Amino acid sequence: MATDLDDPTPMSTTTTPRDLTKEPPRSPRERLGGYALMARMVDKGRADLHGNVGEYHYACPLDQMLFEFKAVQAEEVKKLLGSGATDEQIIDWFSSHGTAKTSAEIKAWSEGVEGYRPYDDPEKKEWFTGECTKVGLKPETSTLVDFLEADDRASFKS
Repeated sequence: MATDLDDPTPMSTTTTPRDLTKEPPRSPRERLGGYALMARMVDKGRADLHGNVGEYHYACPLDQMLFEFKAVQAEEVKKLLGSGATDEQIIDWFSSHGTAKTSAEIKAWSEGVEGYRPYDDPEKKEWFTGECTKVGLKPETSTLVDFLEADDRASFKS
C-alpha cells in the first residue's frame, strides 16, 4: 500500500468497498492526507454506493464536519467515490477543491475533531452519557472518537 509522506497511515490503492454489514469503517482517527474522519467517510460512501452500508450513514453530521471544513458538498464527494477513485485520488481531489487549507490548519482541525467531548456540550451531554454507558465508557473522560471506536467494536464482536 502507498503512503502519504505527511501522513504515515497506509492508504488503499484499490476501491473495493468494505462491507459495513460485516465490518466497521476505518477509525475516525485514521487520517488520509492528514484529515481525521476522511478514511471513515470514504468507507461509508463507498459502502453506500454498493448497498452494503449497514447501520452507518454517509454524509452524517460527522462527515459534514469534514465537508464544511473544506467547503465541499457531500454529493460532489459521492460522485468522486462513484468514479472509483482511490484513497490517493480522493486526497488529491480534496487538495484541489473547496477552501485551501495548510497542513497546519488540517492538523489543528483534525486534533480538534479527535479531542471533541460531547459531554462538555450541554445539548449533547445526556445523549452522550447514555451512549457511553452502553459501550462501557466513562462519558466525562471520553471523546466522540473514543465512543465511535467502542461502538464499532461492540457492533462487530465475534
